[in-house]
Parts: sequence; structure tokens; C-alpha cells
Amino acid sequence: MDITENREKRNAYRERAKALVARMTLEEKVEQTVHYAPAIERLGIKAYNWWNEALHGVARAGIATVFPQAIGLAATFDEELAEKVADAISTEGRAKFNMQQAGGDSGIYKGLTFWSPNVNIFRDPRWGRGHETFGEDPYLTSRMGVGFVRGIQGHDENYLKAAACAKHAAAHSGPEGIRHSFNAVVSKRDLFETYLPAFKACIQEGHVEAVMGAYNLINGVPACANKEILQDTFRKEWGFEGHVVSDCGAIQDFHEGHRITDTPVESAALAMNNGCDLNCGHMFHFLKQAVQRGMVEESRVDEALVALFTARMKLGVLDQREENPYDKIPYSVVDSAPMRALNKEVASRCLVLLKNEGNLLPLKKSALKTVGVIGPNANNRKALVGNYEGTASRYWTVLEGIQEYLGDEVRVVTSEGCHLYRDRVEGLGEYNDRMAEVKGVCALSDVVIACLGLDASLEGEQGDANNEYGSGDKPNLNLPGLQQEVLETIVASGKPVVLVLLSGSALAVNWADEHVPAILQGWYPGAQGGLAIAEVLFGESSPEGRLPVTFYHSSQELPAFEDYSMKGRTYRYMEGEALYPFGYGLSYTSFAYSGVKADSGVVGADGITVTARVCNTGSMAGGETVQAYISVPGEGAPRYQLKGIRKLHLQPGESTEVKIHLPREAFGLYDDEGKLRVRPGEAFVYLGGQAPDARSEQLTGQKVTRLDLRIAQE
Repeated sequence: MDITENREKRNAYRERAKALVARMTLEEKVEQTVHYAPAIERLGIKAYNWWNEALHGVARAGIATVFPQAIGLAATFDEELAEKVADAISTEGRAKFNMQQAGGDSGIYKGLTFWSPNVNIFRDPRWGRGHETFGEDPYLTSRMGVGFVRGIQGHDENYLKAAACAKHAAAHSGPEGIRHSFNAVVSKRDLFETYLPAFKACIQEGHVEAVMGAYNLINGVPACANKEILQDTFRKEWGFEGHVVSDCGAIQDFHEGHRITDTPVESAALAMNNGCDLNCGHMFHFLKQAVQRGMVEESRVDEALVALFTARMKLGVLDQREENPYDKIPYSVVDSAPMRALNKEVASRCLVLLKNEGNLLPLKKSALKTVGVIGPNANNRKALVGNYEGTASRYWTVLEGIQEYLGDEVRVVTSEGCHLYRDRVEGLGEYNDRMAEVKGVCALSDVVIACLGLDASLEGEQGDANNEYGSGDKPNLNLPGLQQEVLETIVASGKPVVLVLLSGSALAVNWADEHVPAILQGWYPGAQGGLAIAEVLFGESSPEGRLPVTFYHSSQELPAFEDYSMKGRTYRYMEGEALYPFGYGLSYTSFAYSGVKADSGVVGADGITVTARVCNTGSMAGGETVQAYISVPGEGAPRYQLKGIRKLHLQPGESTEVKIHLPREAFGLYDDEGKLRVRPGEAFVYLGGQAPDARSEQLTGQKVTRLDLRIAQE
């Protein structure tokens, strides 16, 4: 659904904001530019804290539905589902806000300005915060980002349900340990081809209310004071009308980390003068001195405040004198049965089946007497939620989900197997102190489900992840600690083995790919994740997720982590063969494509439309992700790029016609100045349920259809 705005109403908000700001003293104005904005009682302005989080559910503010982490949602390749999830999040957000306001609570994490989604590109699997994103592809990230923004902000023509924030502009994806002093060197081509498209989509299609700047420098210029991006590109070229907020403490980095200014006053002035309106932190308190010294025009502060107060009016939170339909959302919707049902459905649809040799999955409950569940993530709540999480009233780990599903009919035996990353479970225990138990569980079991991977204590934001590696980034792509040894011991038992990986990023499970018959990627599947995984393992539904990131064989095939060039990175530019490719995922059923064609062999001004008939040729209902990739030959061009997605759900024997429109600009390539050029010549479109690479074909036994086209002179 497109955004409908009452422009007359929105313009009235802005005029009213201007009048309000004109009545403020300089000191009052400055106090409103930090995230903990105080009340101005003489003007009837309430206190408001701008800092709130809703990455995959309302976070850090008590009970809320904890949905699958963003990278898991990305695996659905479903923009409409992203909007549905975000709509549920903002419903709970409004309900909690209404309850908190009634209780007189306006503290941090209690507002309606949600600093989500994270639309940074997951360019390197070592980045600890990658699981906050929608993956490595700019098109997929754009589609999921727009869906999420629309769900958060709603479709009322007069009011925002909540305010979304696209972050972190712009080239930001690690390393975490040096982010406060790091300079991301990025070519204009990579910037506009890879790092900025999702921001453009969120601004122009999603009408996102806010954008957050990143910590790092971009080509020597602080992201939170980057005039070229924040003002010239976002506002002037792309029409951004919202407000810009700094990442927390980022302006302080100007003089303490980057050392491009000497004082807090200079840092505050630099940020404000170059497009930052709101400071998460306290540096903007120095704006009073900056204005008094002539370093910042007071009119620029006024401009920032008009944007901020307009946002509060759009939300209807500045006062309660006007009719706002969202004020009526009751607290009873929070953690309700419909929310839990949606959460489990989404968790199920996130799961990616990576391997299923001999159709080991789905498991047949009637054929089993004892099931073993082994591993540090078997009963690990942290591995359900990722970071920036809320608090669920009930968590279902993988072990608990399997126990619930099997009930008393099948015995479940379990072992932690090993610590997630240390060499023993008990502090005073000996090395590998659960190995005998692993062998004992395997001996009892008809089938063993190994639950391995990571959690947000190992990968996350600097300062949040408390791993032994320090910053939150991964040192490599291996299973940490003794997990590989535990897995090899399980396989050596001779029992059928299913590997369930819970992680927010790609792991190099090469040995498992060779020796384990079934592998399921579960991401961080949310509070209902264990139930969803159990039901998929036992065939209540078919896995339908697709990988939003490439699974590599090793970190050794990657460029240096600090290198922000896209050369050699992601499916678009990698030179080797993936372990598991972007866009890949198996199913319990099968789909056949027929009649794939374009409405023209020539790409003209209106682009082309590709059609196909897709049929579920298997014996089980399932979801198919139809993917359209474009390849345009050119020096340094991507191998191919995702440019169209359609999500289908078909019953056995059911078929449907799919149409994907590919606009002319989808066939363009960016030049060295970051300009999109659509040049005449040959082009190729690939349509199917996967990317057009040899490894995907090898893994699925399926080929995609290639259409040879010609791009006409404009």
C-alpha cells in the first residue's frame, strides 16, 4: 500500500512548528536539540525522549513481542511480510506509549521515534552488527526497508503511527572496534551503487521520517556532518523532508576519535551546519556557545527545530488536543495471542534449509522413540533473540519446542555438549567436560539434532557483545569453541544427524556440508523460534527461506575487513564459488517454471515485464521465492544483480502466473562519479527460484531461465 499524506495538514504542522520555535529563547532551543528534550512549561511543551528502539520488536521497555532478528526476516524475501511485522511492532509501540503516558513515564525507550530499520549493507560476514541488517544486497535491503518503514509509520493521512529511522548513513559495516576513529574510503560508484540505494528507497518510497548518521568518517568527512550525503543527496536530490539524528556519541567522536575538530563547540557547529538536526548525546548543548560566537546561524538551529517539532506533531504527541486514531490502541494488544501467532509464522518462514540429503527431513514422529538434542544453542534463550531486543513473556528454545511438539509420545534426551565458545562448561571443570554426555545421548537416540552456532554475546555492537574477542566482530567464520569437535563426535555415533544453526551471520560449515545429511539455518528466530523450528523439522510446514547473505568457505577468501571497496565481496562481485549462495534455500516440495518470457526483446523507456507460470509440483504446500536477476556487461560491472522478487504460496498441484516489471533504470550501471547510466547494448535477465550461478544449480538440481535482451538507445 502506498503512503497517503494530507499535505495540507503536514504543511500546517510545519507552520505551527515555525511559530512555536519563534517563541523560544536560544537556551530553550539548544536544549531541544538533544535526545532527552526537556519540557518547556511556559509553551505547553512536554518533555520527550527521542531514543527508542524497535529493530525486531519494541525494545528495552518491558514486555513486547520479540520477532525474529532482522537478518532472519530478510530471509523471507517478503516486503509485505516485513510491513506486517513492523505494523505489529508499531501497534505494540503505540499501546505501550499510551500506557506509559497514562502512568506519567516519558523516559528513555518510551517514545514513538523508533531508530529502526538498519539498512546498512552486510558487506562482510565478520561484522558483528550484520544481523541487524537485511543482508548483503542493496535491492533486497531496499524492499525490506521500505516495507518495514511503511509498517512502522502506518497509513493514516494525518498522523504517523510511529516514526521510523533509516540508519546508519551511509557506509557503515565495521569493524566495530575502531568505528569511533575509522575512515571508510569508498568510491562514488560503490557509494551510490551499493551503500545508498536502501536509503533512497526508504526516503522516496517509504517517506521515512528520520535518518541516522554513522560513527565513521566517509572519505575523511564525518558521516554525521556529511553535507554531500545528508543535504545535497538526501534533501536536495532525493527530497528528504524529515530530520537527521546522530548516532549516540558520534559528534563527540569528531574531536575525541577522528580528531578533525579541536573542541566540543567546533564539533557541534560542524554537525549542525552540515545537516544534523538532533544529537543523541550531549554535544549539542555547546550550540549556545557556537551561535554566540558566530559559528552557527541561529536560523539553522531554528530549521532543525522546525523539523523536530513537525515530527512530534505528525505523531500527535506534542499535545492531545486533536483527534488521533492511534491514541485508542489499548495496552491489551501487547503480547496477545494474535501477536504470538504472527511471531511463530514469521519465525517459520525465516528458516533456510541448506541441505537435506536423502530427504532426512521432515522427521517422522511415528518412527521415533528417542530424539537427542545436543549443543550450546539447544536451550539458549540468547540465541533466539539477537540484539536490540525486547522482553518476551515466554521463550521457546529449540529444546523446549521439540519437547512441546513431541509431548509424551517420544522421549527427548539432551546435553549442552559444550560451552558456546570456551573449552569447558563448568568453571572448575576439565577440558571438554560434556563429551561423555554427548556420547551417552547419541547412544540413546534414534536421531540427533545438533544445535550449534552463535548468539549476541559473540556477535553484536561494540560494548554490547561481551565475547572474548572484544569488539563484537567475528575473528573468522568458524564454529567457536569446541562446537566442531562436538559435531564430529555426534556424526561419528552413526546416528542420523540434523544440524540446526542459530546465528546472525554466515558460518563456514564446510565439514558439516560434507558429513551432515541435513542442515537448517535458523538465524535468531525470536521468542517463538523453538516452536517454529520443531514444527518445520517434523513437517508441519515446509521451509521457504532464502539466504540474504553469501555463505563463504573461509574468511581467507575475503578482502581485508577494513576495505570498503565492493570488489571481491558479496554475490555480485565475488570471484570464487560460495559454500551456500545468496538467494539459495531448499524446500520439502518442488516448483516448476514454464513459459518464461519478456513482453519485448528490447528494453525501452518503460523497461520490460517478465512473466512465468510457477507450479507446485510436489506433495506439500510451500512457499517459493521468484527471483529476477539482471546482468549487463561492462568494465567492473557486477556479475548479476537481484532486481525483482515475488513471493508465492502454493498448494500441491497449484500454479499461478507471475509478472515482474523491470524498469529501464534496473539495467543501468553506475559510473565513477556515482551516476546511473543506461547504455545501449546487450543485457541478460535470469528468472527462477535462485541466483544464476553454478553452485546454486548444483545444490538444487534446478536451472534458471536466461532471457537475452537488447537495451535500446534512449
